[in-house]
Amino acid sequence: MTRASLDKRPGDVAAMFDQVAARYDLTNTVLSFAQDRRWRAITADVLDLRPGERCLDLAAGTAVSTAELAHSGADVVACDFSLGMLREGRDRGVPLVAGDAMHLPFPDATFDAVTISFGLRNVADTKAGLAEMARVTKPGGRLVVLEFSHPTWAPFRTVYTEYLMKALPRVARTVSSAPDAYVYLAESIRAWPTQEDLAHTVAATGWSKVRWRNLTGGIVALHHAFRS
Repeated sequence: MTRASLDKRPGDVAAMFDQVAARYDLTNTVLSFAQDRRWRAITADVLDLRPGERCLDLAAGTAVSTAELAHSGADVVACDFSLGMLREGRDRGVPLVAGDAMHLPFPDATFDAVTISFGLRNVADTKAGLAEMARVTKPGGRLVVLEFSHPTWAPFRTVYTEYLMKALPRVARTVSSAPDAYVYLAESIRAWPTQEDLAHTVAATGWSKVRWRNLTGGIVALHHAFRS
């Protein structure tokens, strides 16, 4: 199978996600001990979509999160560069658009809100991706980024790193359609910036009033900002 490396070439990352698409949602639930559902619910609460608003759900995968966000009455569009993921989500009842986060296929100031869950880490150029999200967001619109991060308590961080690098790939072999992809997952999480460093990057790319919230002890962080 294709396994992306930390240079995150878009073609390699997209091909890798094509190969994990069939059992992607099940694998996420197993590997997160079902915390993924809670994390999505908190993301929706922070995003606070209203009927009539337009929202871009970027790196939407199989559009599970898109369909849940659409229950708000907002017009929510799923966008992902993995065609395999989008095919898995074709029955979700939401618009599906193929697109790269660094070159979004939308006009300026299209959306009231943009959200990306567990996808920013896979963008080859984080700053370029965040700037593109700012470009397609209306002035005053909001951004919510849900991403793996760094546990704040040192002993827990040590245990978590051991799980990432050793246990997670083994568990993935029992449930994933392409378990080698989860070696990349572990590597990319370990190499990801801290909560504070990511906040600085968000603030440097067209967003203001950046703040973050740690979930599950910092395993995941939720960054929230507004379009300048």
